Amino acid sequence: MAFWLTAFALSAIVAALLMRPLLRRGKAAQSDHAYDLQIYRDQLSEVENDLGRGVLSLDEAERTRVEVSRRVLEADRALQAETLAKGDDQRVSLGAAAVVAVLVFAGGFLLYQQIGAGGAPDAPLKLRIAEIDAQQAARPGQAEAEAQVGDITAMADQVDQTYLDLVAQLRKTASQRPDDPRGQALLAQHEARLGNFAAAWKAKARMIELLGDQVKPSDWTDVAELMIIAAGGYVSPEAESALGRAIQGDPSAPRARYYSGLDLAQNGRADLAYRLWSDLLAEGPDDAPWIAPIKEQIGDVARMAGIGEAMPGPTADQVQDAQNMTAEDQQAMIRGMVAQLSERMASEGGAAKEWARLITAYGVLKETEKATAVWAEAKGKFA
Repeated sequence: MAFWLTAFALSAIVAALLMRPLLRRGKAAQSDHAYDLQIYRDQLSEVENDLGRGVLSLDEAERTRVEVSRRVLEADRALQAETLAKGDDQRVSLGAAAVVAVLVFAGGFLLYQQIGAGGAPDAPLKLRIAEIDAQQAARPGQAEAEAQVGDITAMADQVDQTYLDLVAQLRKTASQRPDDPRGQALLAQHEARLGNFAAAWKAKARMIELLGDQVKPSDWTDVAELMIIAAGGYVSPEAESALGRAIQGDPSAPRARYYSGLDLAQNGRADLAYRLWSDLLAEGPDDAPWIAPIKEQIGDVARMAGIGEAMPGPTADQVQDAQNMTAEDQQAMIRGMVAQLSERMASEGGAAKEWARLITAYGVLKETEKATAVWAEAKGKFA
């Protein structure tokens, strides 16, 4: 209810501002001849005063009275005719004002029905953060994600039967010696080769459990990667936890950072994902296994983060060219898009939403000084 009252009040203010010139114009035009008539009547009074003071002779006073009286009659007739005409004019102005009011209220309501959410509750920052946390907590777990994906096509029909027999023997040995970390590591490796990624990550997780303090950060990355592949590319809470352990042990680990960026992108933090992936592209090398998937996805992530959103998206040829660029060239292309937006805003201006996108883009690019300068300029324009 508070929202609708506020919306009604704002609409009323806008309607009043638009209607005011229409109503004032009619009133101003209606008073012109009445003003002239008052002037002529004042002149008649002045003639009598001048005659009494001896300024005018009797003949001069009479001639002046006749002339001014004629003007009074003309002004009166004009006023009466104008009153009729202006009455119609005023009705037109009132009608136009009424139409403006209807358009403001009805147009605003219909537009809000299209793009708004009238039944949505208030969404203060605390509530939105709580909702995000709830959504995070409600994400499907690893087992549920694997069930939704179904069986990933294994490679058992593409390998030699001798190798399959050896893997079967390895499974039997690993089940008989469940506390042997080396056996679990070998089992994880060969299950992954056969495309049995769910079995592979479970064996790898068992190896990690057995190694205890001897676990390396890359082991955590391995198990997270296997989980993600088994879930069809989805980063489950369990995989996210494993990535956290990997980065905690080695904050510079590129493979873990790549998958962490994927996790962030899947959970509404494209801005952070873009920063992670941009750094990885800059670090290279170009033949690293995570560079190609980053190049394929970073354009979409950049648009989700607000970079280049105010400009037309890249063509199919540009996307293809971007995939063949080096990390430095791709970074330069993105910065060029932001620079073009900045130049256009400086020369042509833009809506508040476009200024916000430019500020966000500079923030994602870690150019905080430029973001602060644009923020100050935007405040001056929209204050």
